[in-house]
Amino acid sequence: MLTAFFGLTGAVIFGSADFLGGLAAKRISAMLVTAVAASSGLVVLLLVLPFVAGEWSVSAVFWGALSGVTGTLAITLLYACLAIGPMSILSPLTAVVSAIVPMTAGLLGGERFLPIGYWALGLALVAVVLVGFVPERGAVRPRLLGIVMAIGSGTMIGAFIILIDQTPADSGLVPLVMNRAVNGGIMFAVVGLIALRALRRRRARAATPVLVAAGRSNVEADAANPARVDRTALRTGLKLAVACGVIDVTANFLLLLGLRLGDLSVVSVLTAMYPAGTILLAAVVLKERIAPVQWLGLALALTAAGMLAIA
Repeated sequence: MLTAFFGLTGAVIFGSADFLGGLAAKRISAMLVTAVAASSGLVVLLLVLPFVAGEWSVSAVFWGALSGVTGTLAITLLYACLAIGPMSILSPLTAVVSAIVPMTAGLLGGERFLPIGYWALGLALVAVVLVGFVPERGAVRPRLLGIVMAIGSGTMIGAFIILIDQTPADSGLVPLVMNRAVNGGIMFAVVGLIALRALRRRRARAATPVLVAAGRSNVEADAANPARVDRTALRTGLKLAVACGVIDVTANFLLLLGLRLGDLSVVSVLTAMYPAGTILLAAVVLKERIAPVQWLGLALALTAAGMLAIA
């Protein structure tokens, strides 16, 4: 029962973090959002770490750091595939793959259930598709590149869950600390390289006389004059990114608890319900409409969770 509770609760909180991250990414770059979120999550973990027993073993550090690498790849591929679109197809595809990969690993590793448990896992996968499916008018067929990236992102999310599951039971928050440290380090390095490249380009343009057309667009003007960038949007984006990181690390903690108490296959499928948190918050905060098919998916998810608790 606790496994199902931690899995579903973690999924909703993961979705809430994605919601905040999405709002932040509308104001600042997605990569900066990821870097700031990883850093704020790391700060929270370091503050809590002295109060939570955890052994700093080689295994805990290794698997935690490796999960940070897979997490970085997962987020990068996720943003890339969603940018290509259509989101209504690629988002649930990513969620399903992220559930299937660790679920398969768990079953191959010897996890067994009552017959109702296998029915529940199948029902949960259907729920993942329905919850993540956002009908779009005139949606186009996904490009092969988008499908490949979505599968790659889902695989890396699944790999992250598998790697966290490999950490020792006595490691406490150590694996998550290493995960956030590696994730933030990689993303800040990437953001720094991109900023340095942009700075060199601006200096090159400044060194070359350019005739400015009187009727040029505001976008062009902002590019030539960085001082015009909306500082309010920057501050808001950073605050949202910090909140995203705090909430995301909370979800990771619940994921870790679920894996320590239950089976990899069960936790991975329930965690894949994360689009539910994003959808519910979008409905409450942004007044977005929840499609009937998504309500059906939420109902099936709760049903599957109850069946898994019995199994």
